[in-house]
Amino acid sequence: MNKKGTIKKTASKKCRQIIDTARNLFWFHGLRRVSVEEICQTAGVSKMTFYKYFKNKIDLILFILNEMFREGVTRYKGIMAQNVPFAEKAKEVIRMKLEGTKDFSQEMLKDLMQGNIPEVAELMQSMKEKNYKLILDDMFEAQKKGEIRRDINLQFIPYFLNKMADMAGDEQMISMYESPQSLTAELINFFFYGILTEKGEDK
Repeated sequence: MNKKGTIKKTASKKCRQIIDTARNLFWFHGLRRVSVEEICQTAGVSKMTFYKYFKNKIDLILFILNEMFREGVTRYKGIMAQNVPFAEKAKEVIRMKLEGTKDFSQEMLKDLMQGNIPEVAELMQSMKEKNYKLILDDMFEAQKKGEIRRDINLQFIPYFLNKMADMAGDEQMISMYESPQSLTAELINFFFYGILTEKGEDK
């Protein structure tokens, strides 16, 4: 969806009701379990109003995920633009990631990570690739400054991040943790603090 179409949709109060209501329902129940009828009833709008803005539930899901991705990228770039050590930036990124998934249910995490919805799986893959490039560029800069170990081949990072994403969608892995947030925290902390030099770590 182009930027103009996004602005036009979100400028409508009724559309915003649909988006915010669906987001809350998806986060709690997962993507597959929530119906268009449930979204409309909870948002207090008719199906006619829903279809004025979205072709179907998948169209709405993709809109919400794209919106979430744009917001995340904007916040990430803001963090990385700060004039602070990379370790401090890493902490803020971790806080941002945990905040972004704090309301996720196990069902939502599975629907996002297990590839059961083809359109969502395609979008998630595209998001991962864009995120990897952003992170890799910043890590190259941090490595030049001596804040990331110089003996690490940073080309390994995208591969490792991809494996982390696979782990986040693995049911056995998910069952080891009380919530998606605790699993996310474990993976992100391991990733960031497993690569920092002593200079970049807390004393």
